[in-house]
Amino acid sequence: MHEHPTQLAGALAAEERKLLACVHCGLCLEACPTYVHTGDENDGPRGRIYLMRAVEEERLSLDSPAFTRHIDRCLGCRACESACPAGVEYGQLLEAARADIAAGGRKLGWTSRALRLALRHVWSRPARLRLAFGLARLLRDSRLPHLLLASKLTKLLPATVELSLALLDSSRPARPSRSGDEGKSVAGGANARDVDSSALLFEGCVTEGLFARVNRATARVLGANGCRLSAPRGQVCCGALHAHAGDLEGARLLARRNVEAFRDEGGAAVVTNAGGCGAMLASYVHLLAGDAEYAEGARDFSARVRDVSQQLDATGLGRAGAPLEDVAVTYDASCHLLHGQKARTEPLRVLGAVGGVRLVPLEGSDVCCGGAGVYNLLEPALSARVLEEKLAHVRETGAEVLATGNPGCHMQLGAGARLAGLPLRVVHPVELLDESYRRAGLYDGARDES
Repeated sequence: MHEHPTQLAGALAAEERKLLACVHCGLCLEACPTYVHTGDENDGPRGRIYLMRAVEEERLSLDSPAFTRHIDRCLGCRACESACPAGVEYGQLLEAARADIAAGGRKLGWTSRALRLALRHVWSRPARLRLAFGLARLLRDSRLPHLLLASKLTKLLPATVELSLALLDSSRPARPSRSGDEGKSVAGGANARDVDSSALLFEGCVTEGLFARVNRATARVLGANGCRLSAPRGQVCCGALHAHAGDLEGARLLARRNVEAFRDEGGAAVVTNAGGCGAMLASYVHLLAGDAEYAEGARDFSARVRDVSQQLDATGLGRAGAPLEDVAVTYDASCHLLHGQKARTEPLRVLGAVGGVRLVPLEGSDVCCGGAGVYNLLEPALSARVLEEKLAHVRETGAEVLATGNPGCHMQLGAGARLAGLPLRVVHPVELLDESYRRAGLYDGARDES
């Protein structure tokens, strides 16, 4: 065995009882998108855990392509966790394996090197991150990416460049934002009525950077239902991209800052509207379990994390909005919202509260779209195969609007639809409820510039 403990050794030890309870039923294989597409046992959770054990027992080298390739190809969607009768927390094992691989100093491709630099020198530094997203918005709002995609000139560029432009363009509002939607303040929960509770908003770096309208809609909708939102100062990136890339120490540094920022003696809920962020925030209890100073605070913090749909379910949807035009809407579940935060029915209840919406079931709505953070840039071929199947099912619904609860999923599905020539408006569920409330006049004095 290894002379010094590794991240993987600790994670395997923590899951040992559950792993011993595994009866090799194969349910995790059926739930795993990469196994379904490749048919390779090593591209499924069971095979990857076998490889992890082989590395920890020194039967396989940490830098062996037989190990790193199959770990890299995992989407990290955690569908296997929901399928596993033994309750194995595979996500913790995956991140530990990737941390050990990263610490091993293997040679990286240019995309992985660029990601590592961005995580260390931009994502971990709030001022630089705000600047980066500000520049991204300027490029997006100039409509240059849209015009390049429409002209087909992007076909002359590397595929990853074309996809990157499509991802950025897909974050544009489907219609002009209302006044204040791109502002910085959500204090008080705009136009709150009969407020009888309060919550704290985790803004999220990608959400606040490219989807500020969703944060504003979240504040308005919760305010209309008696819950006042405020956004604590000092909050930073949730650390999900760091953890997924194997930089667990970087993720821990960010987690500590968020635990500090969201300390609340009243135990107010921490509300998110991004499935990936929410799942990461809920995992701080594991991430900081070995930190004597922060373990208790992390446990309290994680227990307070709720998706906006879960918060609305808890407070009650006490307001009825005006119906939208008769519109066919389908819903695609964010993997981490579904498997990490366990929000299965709550987003559907939010959509069900919007009059005029015909909710069309989506086959495979619980299957990953292939975005998985930056997986679409690191593993573009397999990501494209997963996305192609998803879009085929979306076409079958005939829906004009697709709702999903995570910015990464929003961009992946929006970009895929644009590149495939599929007319589709992608929104967050709370945006549709917000639009319904606006039409009903629930927001006193709210200006409509749409």
